[in-house]
Amino acid sequence: KKKARQSCSLPESSWEERLANAVTPLWRLPYQDQLQVKYESQRKILQTLASHLEELGIDAQKPGGLCCPLQPVVPSPIINGYRNKSTFSVNRGPDGNPKTVGLYVGTGRERNIVCVKANHVENIPSKHKQVAQCYEEFICRSPLDSCILFHEGGHWRELVVRTTSCGHTMAIITFHPQELGQEALATQKTLLKEFFTCGPGAVCALTSLYFQESTMTRCSHEQSPFQLLHGAPHIFEELLGLKFRISPDAFFQVNTAGAEVLYQAVGELCQATGDTILLDICCGTGTIGLSLAHQVSKVIGVEVVEKAIEDAEWNAAFNGISNCEFHSGKAEAVLPQLLASWEDARPLVAVVNPSRAGLHYRVVRAIRNCRSIRRLLYISCKPEGEAMRNFLELCCPPDPRKKLAGEPFAPVLAVPFDMFPHTVHCELVLLFTR
Repeated sequence: KKKARQSCSLPESSWEERLANAVTPLWRLPYQDQLQVKYESQRKILQTLASHLEELGIDAQKPGGLCCPLQPVVPSPIINGYRNKSTFSVNRGPDGNPKTVGLYVGTGRERNIVCVKANHVENIPSKHKQVAQCYEEFICRSPLDSCILFHEGGHWRELVVRTTSCGHTMAIITFHPQELGQEALATQKTLLKEFFTCGPGAVCALTSLYFQESTMTRCSHEQSPFQLLHGAPHIFEELLGLKFRISPDAFFQVNTAGAEVLYQAVGELCQATGDTILLDICCGTGTIGLSLAHQVSKVIGVEVVEKAIEDAEWNAAFNGISNCEFHSGKAEAVLPQLLASWEDARPLVAVVNPSRAGLHYRVVRAIRNCRSIRRLLYISCKPEGEAMRNFLELCCPPDPRKKLAGEPFAPVLAVPFDMFPHTVHCELVLLFTR
């Protein structure tokens, strides 16, 4: 295994060091020490969950005050440059240049944001840094201003770079149109395309170049379509022997090699047999369900992002997988309908992989009230946040006032995965049964 850098080679308190400390706070520690730090933080989370369950009258204390056994943190196969997606901001740099492309030091609340180039940040691959550098060169040449505060005008905004192990690179540029007409917008799109196809940006060898006009902080494809300026509409990734199509805003685990390890473990923890039905909630492009489809009789995926469902359906067809069905819509709208009249006698295992906001209460309620679900895997990138609320809702005694009639779940095993080396974050897989 490669070791994380053990001595600091950045100038003390330089902007580069401050950014490294903000984005990758564990970057100085040898990798085994990073894993130990993460193990301790996951242990505290399970202790907190145990004490919350005790407050609900549930005897959940196991050895060490944990709610269930905690396995060691599973290491990432790749430690440096593992990110397959990076989001770069445009703002004032340390030298005052308002067209600096990088990552933030400081906060909006404190009004002390400085945008620092990310050339030295260890979890970002060199290809992403190259695209960011080229984008900065382009906007510095442009007569149009960067858009730092929407109401103050300006146009050039953030850059998203996505790469795959197949060697594909997608760049997505966000642009605030302000008062520009269609002709002026078309000119900017042409200039951008020319720069990245036959100008200095051609060194990036982009597979896809997208442009999104956005008057909001974040826009979905439905709110403001991603416009393909150059190349292929999708990039492709290979995972566990399957090929996956990725759209501009589709969710995909940020560490591909780590995701393979995670999904293999999920497959084992499901204990699925040939007649099992796998319910994949917040399924994204279908990666979990499709990678486990050969183990089960059927996969049912639910996902809010329409484009991700299109990708999931394409992925299933391309890989010759015919036992999957995918439902587009908010899980809290789709799942209660799906499970309310569930009469299939086959065993039903649920896997949930929500965003940091956790699951909507109606989703938890639908899972609780579906007697067929005896085994549930909750994958959380922030178990100390909103996911904690979900854990308690899954485990609390039945409550008629909250329409929680179903038998409670109990946590039986926790397995943390280091999907984010150099950061304090961890992906926790918590297995619940009843």
